[in-house]
Amino acid sequence: MDRLRELAGELGKNLQLIGRVSGTRLVQRGAQVRVLGEPEAVDHASRVLNELYALAGTGVALTTADVDQAARLLRSEPDASLVEYHQDVILTGVRKKNIVPRTPRQRTYVRAFQQNDIVFGVGPAGTGKTYLAMAVAVAALLKDQVRRIVLCRPAVEAGEKLGYLPGDLAEKVNPYLRPLYDALYDMVDEERAARLIQRGVIEVAPLAFMRGRTLNGSFIILDEAQNATPEQMKMFLTRLGNESRAAVTGDLTQVDLPRHQRSGLVEAVRILEGVDRIAIIRFTDQDVVRHPLVSEIVRAYDRAGAEEEAQRRRERGGGARGDGGP
Repeated sequence: MDRLRELAGELGKNLQLIGRVSGTRLVQRGAQVRVLGEPEAVDHASRVLNELYALAGTGVALTTADVDQAARLLRSEPDASLVEYHQDVILTGVRKKNIVPRTPRQRTYVRAFQQNDIVFGVGPAGTGKTYLAMAVAVAALLKDQVRRIVLCRPAVEAGEKLGYLPGDLAEKVNPYLRPLYDALYDMVDEERAARLIQRGVIEVAPLAFMRGRTLNGSFIILDEAQNATPEQMKMFLTRLGNESRAAVTGDLTQVDLPRHQRSGLVEAVRILEGVDRIAIIRFTDQDVVRHPLVSEIVRAYDRAGAEEEAQRRRERGGGARGDGGP
């Protein structure tokens, strides 16, 4: 009954979510759950229930994000085992929270770091690109596979001007680097992280500070790489020293550079495709592991963008026919 309560969630919200995403109706009566709907939908919902029930038996506290992700994973991979996915532990973070890949592409991404020196993670927000790279980096540091971690981002505003920020240089760039600190504090408690930063074992800096350096024995993460210029991207990639690895993450749909400026991430992905020891992993909305609504938002924006592009093509096609066209 404890496992069933964990599976059902508060006021049965998890069962409601499974029913909504599978197109079924779930009715709980005591220790039984009935699934009502079309045969194919019932089969899918039943697989989700059984896999989540098994996962709850391992002590994992189920969240709505876990339930939503399980439903999407088992639709694309009916034979997948959630218990197996949760055994693929990258790192145990603060509050004894195991950090694991949750989708097939996330698993491919994590494993790519074992076989490559540079891994690009490209895709929409919420797919775990930076978070998983950070977990792999911290795990490598704790196992003495690298001597330090370097985290950096381009200092580019997301569509707004921050003006003249007060404080010294570190305080001025801190807002740009805050997301990296947030991920770090999920994996290492703040006091220990502060000591590592003070000793230079973990360094957080804007991309511009990388020029002229050679980073040996390091795990380097470039976040929001879509906002790096081609020159900055080349500069970053050539910082890689002996026994170092790098992760480059970004979303090609969220470029905040001036309109006339090309994105260095777009160019790097095109140029480096197929180069030995470099992996490029492309995430989709199916890999979103934030709030279940995030994947719906990503899909809605993708549809709107595709419709606008189709409209522009139709308009260009009409103009090409001249005034005499239909």
